[in-house]
Amino acid sequence: MDKIDLMNRVTKLVGAATLVFLAQTSFACDYPTRVDIPNGDSASKEEMIAGQRDVKAFVASMEAYLDCLLEEEKAARAEAELSPEDEQQREEMVNKKYNAAVDEMEMVAARFNEQVQAFKARGE
Repeated sequence: MDKIDLMNRVTKLVGAATLVFLAQTSFACDYPTRVDIPNGDSASKEEMIAGQRDVKAFVASMEAYLDCLLEEEKAARAEAELSPEDEQQREEMVNKKYNAAVDEMEMVAARFNEQVQAFKARGE
């Protein structure tokens, strides 16, 4: 094997390893950061409107996270041959992550709605 052939093989190997790494990281799902909810007892109308925008953006980000989570799991299952026990464990883990994210999304929306009611009660 000459030097050029060896270099070509190394280049192809590094390229393939990079593609595998990029494919795995492209499915890395980023959990959205929870937004600050304005205090309806003291917030201005502008702060409440900004809070509403932030909550809507958070919900949209969370929905994207949930989609990513499901796609990531689908891709992982396609690549791996899992035993029934491992498959069950993975499914339980994904369900816990999914349900926790939905719970947080609902909690943020409920907290914001409470603050909207407090804001409206002030009569502004």
